[in-house]
Amino acid sequence: MSDMNNTPRAERLHIGIFGRRNAGKSSILNAITGQNAAVVSPAPGTTTDPVYKAMELPPLGPVMFIDTPGIDDEGELGELRIQKTKEIIRKTDIAVIVVDGEKGLGEYEKELSRTFGEAGVKFLVVYNKADVSYVRTRSGIRLSTVTGENLDKLKSEIIALGLIVKGETPQRLAGDLLEAGDLVVLVIPIDEAAPKGRLILPQQQVIRDILDAGAVPVLAGVQGLGGTLAKLKDAPRLVITDSQVFGQVAELVPCEIPLTSFSILMARYKGVLDEAVRGVRFIDTLIDGDKILIAEGCTHHRQCEDIGTVKIPRMLGEHTGFKFNYTFSSGGGFPEELSGFKLIIHCGGCMQNPREMRFRHQAAKDAGVPVTNYGIIISHMQGILERCIRPFKGNNIFNSSPVKKGHSEK
Repeated sequence: MSDMNNTPRAERLHIGIFGRRNAGKSSILNAITGQNAAVVSPAPGTTTDPVYKAMELPPLGPVMFIDTPGIDDEGELGELRIQKTKEIIRKTDIAVIVVDGEKGLGEYEKELSRTFGEAGVKFLVVYNKADVSYVRTRSGIRLSTVTGENLDKLKSEIIALGLIVKGETPQRLAGDLLEAGDLVVLVIPIDEAAPKGRLILPQQQVIRDILDAGAVPVLAGVQGLGGTLAKLKDAPRLVITDSQVFGQVAELVPCEIPLTSFSILMARYKGVLDEAVRGVRFIDTLIDGDKILIAEGCTHHRQCEDIGTVKIPRMLGEHTGFKFNYTFSSGGGFPEELSGFKLIIHCGGCMQNPREMRFRHQAAKDAGVPVTNYGIIISHMQGILERCIRPFKGNNIFNSSPVKKGHSEK
């Protein structure tokens, strides 16, 4: 299997294809990819669920095209399909708005343009079916998937926008903190929650980024960490640990050695670190019975000591002395109504692309609900948060005014 096919979905540029039913969205996806990735039919509403197609689009690299159900779908099932389309909108890096050339530009397309424009999403307008209709337009691309007219132009425009987006969002996990030859110790617990025979995605990504920086990753379990540090001739430039064992690792790693976690690195990578650190201060405003949302970006089999549903609630109860009402969400789902929550605790978000993570943080901000992160809240409760964000230069997140006990006004 090629490296392109191994690239995680969250690491790909997301290119969504939107429009009304039967506008030719699926035909455009198939034409761009050169494959029958989506079912095509003259019947409106053929695409009932988002269709994902990964491909390599030089010079962008690995991308993810997403064909969506019609934004004008009808009926009870149609509303559910529209909801799926709206979920894709919030994770889209580049949007292709498809106009049926026979029907022309309508309110649905105009509303999509407004939505993407207000969200700062780059988008293109494509007038499809140029082989059977003629639309005079000063903007947009006249396209025919039957004759191939302007298909190369569409690809070129997507690539041009993609290069702009990638230039606006430089992505590094840990490599920019390192120099060639640096030693980095990664602490990876081996317990019943660890997948058998493999590393989880954030661990793989951090290791690769360390190697790309010319640095040297050294892996150890919690039990072997002390012996590993003693055997190293030079002190490591950085120690990165699983958040669940922060307390144990902090006791073993000398204070002069920078320490952080995979979850905190991921928050930084997704562009939400400062907000998550500001949000953690609000655990000291919580009172008994408050509602807390714990959100995970992936779905997995829950273990008896699951970090999100078991460990963090237990630690939070011990830290505050209160009992809280928890709601749990996972995967692509994220509650639309957030105003009832007093705090949102999110995982590192390795399965979400940066735009989706920023959307979730913005939705929480709009509802007046603080958001924090697994690694940040655990390190805060362990009393080591300032140490764990020290590796990141230029943070001014502790300069804001303190939060008083009890609910703050929103």
